[in-house]
Amino acid sequence: MSDELKKKVDFWLEQAREVYGPLHFDPSERGTDPLPVLAAAHPLEALRLECEAAAELRTDLPGTNLVFGYGKADADLMIIGEAPGEQEDQEGVPFVGRAGQLLTKILAAIGFTREDVYIANILKHRPPNNRDPLPEERERSLPYLERQIDIINPKLILCLGRISAQTLLRQPKAELKDLRGKFHIYRGKYELMVTYHPAALLRNPEWKHGTWADVKQLRARYDELCPT
Repeated sequence: MSDELKKKVDFWLEQAREVYGPLHFDPSERGTDPLPVLAAAHPLEALRLECEAAAELRTDLPGTNLVFGYGKADADLMIIGEAPGEQEDQEGVPFVGRAGQLLTKILAAIGFTREDVYIANILKHRPPNNRDPLPEERERSLPYLERQIDIINPKLILCLGRISAQTLLRQPKAELKDLRGKFHIYRGKYELMVTYHPAALLRNPEWKHGTWADVKQLRARYDELCPT
């Protein structure tokens, strides 16, 4: 582990002690790696720190901030977009621009807040000029995202847009219209649905009707899997 990452882990452990009490670990002990301790106690935070230090997650746009994810750490619904935009890069939070505001409204229409779900992207750093993520960027980012998914362990995943769906389903040439309207089995254990990206809805308002049909179907399946 790099010195920079170790400092961040040590700082987080000190903060955690203040909130949670003793963690039975002394970060000052020589030769002791604090990351496994953090990973065992708070795996999502440990992964975030790994992602901060991971050069392979960066695009060719210099100076970007990590946009790791946002929401409930054990959410039953995980939403995955394509890549951060300019505002997301500035705030370090996914879907906070105009597309994010529309996503918040879509979620509210089916009875969710942003705090009820977990939101992430295929890429964790903004690409130049908000271009589509390159295939090699997606491949480098996917192992980290898969670990993030496994930590959250959602019952349902909603892919927003073509890039997200193609990447997770390993169908690089699939058309969005052929992926929508049904549930896919992802990695043998997650149910995954595909709909339009909110940014595409801003450009093509007529697609909102299809999105509404998709998310109603998603909500119905959610209620079957997560009865109250």
